[in-house]
Amino acid sequence: MSVFLRETDYKGGIFMKSIGIFRKVDELGPIVLPIELRRTLDIAERDSLEIYVDNDSIILRKYQPACIFCDNARDVIAYKNKNVCKSCIKALEENI
Repeated sequence: MSVFLRETDYKGGIFMKSIGIFRKVDELGPIVLPIELRRTLDIAERDSLEIYVDNDSIILRKYQPACIFCDNARDVIAYKNKNVCKSCIKALEENI
C-alpha cells in the first residue's frame, strides 16, 4: 500500500491532507497506523503520540518532550520527571 495525498482541507487554521487510507476502530478503541505513514512521519514502535481534539477532528502528533518553562524541545534534560532545557537551567543557576 502506498501513501498518496489528495484534497487539502483547511480546518481551524491547519491544512489537513487526506491520504486515502481508512481504518476502523476495533472493539477496544485502538486504530492501526499504516506502516507507510509511520515511516513517512518517523514514528517507531513504542513512540508516544500526543492526542489533540479540534472541534470534530482528532489530531495525532509525535510527542517531543519540551521544556516546562520555555517550551523549547532542544537540549532537554529530565529532572524529577520535569523537562528543562539547558538555557533555562543556566538562567535558573544565574538567579540562585
